[in-house]
Amino acid sequence: MTAGYTIVARTPDIADYRRLRVEAGLSPKTLEQAEKGLPNSWFGVTVEHEGHAIGMGRIIGDGGTAFQIVDIALMTAHHGKGLGKAIMAALMDHLTTHAPAGAYVSLIADGDAKHLYAKYGFEPVMPASIGMAMLVPKGS
Repeated sequence: MTAGYTIVARTPDIADYRRLRVEAGLSPKTLEQAEKGLPNSWFGVTVEHEGHAIGMGRIIGDGGTAFQIVDIALMTAHHGKGLGKAIMAALMDHLTTHAPAGAYVSLIADGDAKHLYAKYGFEPVMPASIGMAMLVPKGS
């Protein structure tokens, strides 16, 4: 880990989670979404610098058959210091130690992040499969 940074095995708190998503260029999440979702994390890490959360990553899943790596976020001012690799290494260490062999682990790679994820064994699933997504529409 780069000097001055600490990676803590904990899901970020709600305020840090919401702030880090926006500061890292991810879509914003509402207070309600964060309050409901974060307690259901299977595992999470927070990167701290000078007492402040500056990065995070989470794993969600059913604990046995399927897991997804989500919310990899790092404030732009802290890029280029190996912190993204540290986040992924911590998540992967937890998966290999605690998830059952053969469990399916997926993620969505935005832009050049695919190069980082490839270093941890992730491969494109096309053409056999294609990732699909949607946003839940607002109720009427």
